[in-house]
Amino acid sequence: MNWRRALVAALFAAPVIGLFAWGMTRDPKYIPSPLPGREGPTFALEVFAPGVPPIARPAGDTISLAAFRGQIVVVNFWASWCLACRDEHADLSATALRYAGQPVQFVGVLYMDQIEPALRWITEMGGQTYPSVNDPRSRAAIDYGLYGVPETFILDAQGRVAHKQTGPISAGLLTHLVDSLLVAAGASDTAASAPTAGTVSP
Repeated sequence: MNWRRALVAALFAAPVIGLFAWGMTRDPKYIPSPLPGREGPTFALEVFAPGVPPIARPAGDTISLAAFRGQIVVVNFWASWCLACRDEHADLSATALRYAGQPVQFVGVLYMDQIEPALRWITEMGGQTYPSVNDPRSRAAIDYGLYGVPETFILDAQGRVAHKQTGPISAGLLTHLVDSLLVAAGASDTAASAPTAGTVSP
């Protein structure tokens, strides 16, 4: 009888052990999202932190995500109370300035925060090169399925979410992703402009 009990216990324990073993292979920071590969939710929000030339936008201006179609867009959700946001701030600012003059847009979206402490935080952090918008009702955050901050979404030239980063994003990863999307966008433009079979280019 003892061996039967042991067998039954083993049969019940096997799935639990298997699930635990599978969980040990997963990144605990990884949170699945249905957005990658799909069109990124659009928003039109007011700028409260303008950034610096040549990528600045006036405070009070409205940034419409739909207006950036055809460009690579980096959307970073952040907050002044977010400790991890400090770890990526300098990399985001430097990378945004690096792509000035190219078809790349960086937009910060304030999450569950107030404008005054957010502006103080930007000053304390040495400034921010790209504009940030206020999301007072968290509509954009809800549309993007935000779990917390920081989270960064990178949209391709067709407006699709190409990558979602949970937690701080590094300059190296950000540059790699943006460069890859720029190359893909260039290849798409070349293919679209190439003459089709049976035509003669002028």
